[in-house]
Amino acid sequence: MKVLKFGGTSVGSAERMKQVAKLIMNGEKNLVVLSAMSGTTNSLVEIADYFYKNNTAGALEKINMLEHQYTDVINELYEKTEYKTKSTEIVHSIFDYLRSFSKHVFTIFEEKAILAQGELLSTNMFQLYLEEIGANSALLPALDYMRIDKNNEPDTAFITENLNSILVENPGKDIYITQGYICRNFYGEIDNLQRGGSDYSASLIGAAIKAKEIQIWTDIDGMHNNDPRYVEGTKPVPMLHFEEAAELAYFGAKILHPTCILPAKLHNIPVRLLNTMDPSAPGTLISNKRVKGIIEAVAAKDGITAIKIKSGHMLLAYGFLRKVFEIFESNQTPIDMITTSEVGVSVTIDNKRKLNEIVDDLKKFGTVTVDEDMVIICVVGDLEYELVGFQAKVINALKDIPVRMISYGGSNYNISLLIKAEDKKKALNLLSEAIFD
Repeated sequence: MKVLKFGGTSVGSAERMKQVAKLIMNGEKNLVVLSAMSGTTNSLVEIADYFYKNNTAGALEKINMLEHQYTDVINELYEKTEYKTKSTEIVHSIFDYLRSFSKHVFTIFEEKAILAQGELLSTNMFQLYLEEIGANSALLPALDYMRIDKNNEPDTAFITENLNSILVENPGKDIYITQGYICRNFYGEIDNLQRGGSDYSASLIGAAIKAKEIQIWTDIDGMHNNDPRYVEGTKPVPMLHFEEAAELAYFGAKILHPTCILPAKLHNIPVRLLNTMDPSAPGTLISNKRVKGIIEAVAAKDGITAIKIKSGHMLLAYGFLRKVFEIFESNQTPIDMITTSEVGVSVTIDNKRKLNEIVDDLKKFGTVTVDEDMVIICVVGDLEYELVGFQAKVINALKDIPVRMISYGGSNYNISLLIKAEDKKKALNLLSEAIFD
């Protein structure tokens, strides 16, 4: 069995849902993971925000507007009155559920319940469409098997046991439909795998059922070798190692959520990135196979802040780095890049929420300098240090651009360079010319 995940744009309209139905009815057994229709989760976030602000009228107005959009989709999606009626009843009950939050105290628990409704809407509508066209399918509620533990990490044993039990209870189906993103927490409350979590759902499901392959269907034909928004003539990368894909996903390649990689990698399940708008395109295959000696792609991560701590006390002093890292840990702020010298250390962060507190604490140990509005350029491929010359190729390409930090050696798959945001487009194009042309 294969796991096929379709994102919000892939199921963003009645026509798109019909195209997805054609793709999954391919004679194979498929477990299909659906996101909410594009724009729905953002609308639900806005509705929750109105409830938080005790603006019930605003929330109800947004709910009514969103329900009207779904009414239009229902009219386009189904041919038979029977299925239009069934879908209307389900959709109306979900929106009535959303309206019910106007009668309760609103907390984070209610917000998570609201955010789960997008996937419940798309999967129920899609399953009814499959029934209308005669597909042999079943809907598997993700809230019955997808769970996170006390540390908000997936409870893989629970997921595996319960998902496989549900599959046994629904034998003989060609297609199974389920929700991405949503789950229950350790206490049984509705929760989620965070934004982008449908990729994670697909990977966890693939690992649980020992899938033959995991397919991530989006609106672009694979992971490109550079950012097509800034560089002309980019091409999909045919094959990537899991580590390379993880680096690219973390450092800016939006097509894939970084968390998706690990479950598939650990269970040696290949992940294929495909384009719903162009199903014939080969896309990108991610696996544990490595292409030797090749720089595969370039990505960029925006919104980076660099922090340099300079201290004469660091010279030959043990424990200095530990104290620095403890400050970031206590402020729950992860570090992206790090470089060190005998008199200082530079790090980057992509979350400035606790920047003032971090800087105040760091000033106890030395002089602190902060550079904001920076970008990490990430060059990814088989970059073993024995392969002479690739470092020079990367550095020479950027010889006319000021580089604030360079990080290499923590991974055999990545060189990271920190530059000003204003130099991003030029840097991406220069790297493409030097590496791929």
